[in-house]
Order: sequence, then structure tokens, then C-alpha cells
Amino acid sequence: MRVLRRALLAMSVGTLVAAILRLRGSGGVPPRQGRWRQLSGPDFR
Repeated sequence: MRVLRRALLAMSVGTLVAAILRLRGSGGVPPRQGRWRQLSGPDFR
């Protein structure tokens, strides 16, 4: 029974840490300026 409790606690802590990291790492709004453009000639490196 003790092993089961420890396993559940470890999974709960891991889930909590993953959720916090996922929320903090969302990055916000992507940039709205600048677009993709076709590169040609010397610009294409």
C-alpha cells in the first residue's frame, strides 16, 4: 500500500510540474509583422 501511495504522489507531482511548465512556456502572441518571402540569387544561402 505504501508503494502505491508513493507512486500516486510521484505521478501527481510530475503532472503538476508539467502543467506549470506548459502554462509558463506558452510564449504569448506570435509576431504579426514580417512575412515569408521567396529567396533568390545571393540571398538564398
